Amino acid sequence: MPARSKGTYRLTDFHIERTLGTGSFGRVHLVRSRHNMRYYAIKVLSKEKIVRTKQVEHTNNEQAMLEIVQHPFIVNLWGAFQDCANLYMVMDFVPGGELFTLLRKSGRFPDAVAKFYSAEVALALHHLHSRDIIYRDLKPENILINHDGHIKIADFGFSKMCDNTTWTLCGTPDYLAPEIVRQQRYNKSVDWYALGILIYEMLWGYPPYHMEERNHFQLYEMIQQGPRCIRRWPAFERWATDLILKLMDEDPTRRLGNMKHGARDVFAHPWFKEVNWEQLLQRTIPAPYVPRISRAGDASAFELYPEDNATAMYGISAPDPYGVDFPNFEHTSPTP
Repeated sequence: MPARSKGTYRLTDFHIERTLGTGSFGRVHLVRSRHNMRYYAIKVLSKEKIVRTKQVEHTNNEQAMLEIVQHPFIVNLWGAFQDCANLYMVMDFVPGGELFTLLRKSGRFPDAVAKFYSAEVALALHHLHSRDIIYRDLKPENILINHDGHIKIADFGFSKMCDNTTWTLCGTPDYLAPEIVRQQRYNKSVDWYALGILIYEMLWGYPPYHMEERNHFQLYEMIQQGPRCIRRWPAFERWATDLILKLMDEDPTRRLGNMKHGARDVFAHPWFKEVNWEQLLQRTIPAPYVPRISRAGDASAFELYPEDNATAMYGISAPDPYGVDFPNFEHTSPTP
């Protein structure tokens, strides 16, 4: 794949169309370049909120991870800059929305559909691990569907460069591996564990330890007990069940993807027998679902959010006490 171009970006290069999502630190906007007329997603984060909640390292990690990663199934970062109050990350606009939304509309996926998305996720994880990156936040909400129906993994806020082990407690509760819950050191195999949870959720509609009333203590108890605490195992296809159990093994040394042959053990599993991995990587295998995109910049797959005049404070000149905390975000506006 040819290297993507990188250049200097600033807010005035874009026309902001609408909000695609909101979070604790800011918003994601659909924007259109005033130069090449292409659509992008810009993630805008408040520096003050990031510093106050001690998320500086996670934010810098996200930028650093995306800077070095280039893969068909991972969202591209085109540039990162800052003004006096905010950070801006220019990324692909992925118009099909979240896999989570499609899954909730479908209830559950047929075996072949779950296999397609799982295989693309496995290729993306393998690439990240080859770059010594642990993703640590795999879930349907972080898997986007592109215009051609293939996936793009997004949101690298919990990702970390790690060539051995780490111990930080982070991630989405339902997808945490037992060793994370136990606050033990862990390695990249936590991502393969999460793939097992994802396959289960796609086939069943909910993750294996799902509870209608959230109880984290009970959830973490079940995660540590492992799949044996699931009294009624769904009637999945035989090899799907086998793969899920091997990915969810409570012992990381026995977990598929973390043994002698690494990811090759996952690719070689019988559930993936009919998958042509090279064709899948080249995106020549038709996707099971192709979103209806009426035009470039069609964001109808995303929920509508009140704009709340959120862009009014972007790009203003003001004191900037936190700019030094984000050295890889290029400054585009001076302090007064």
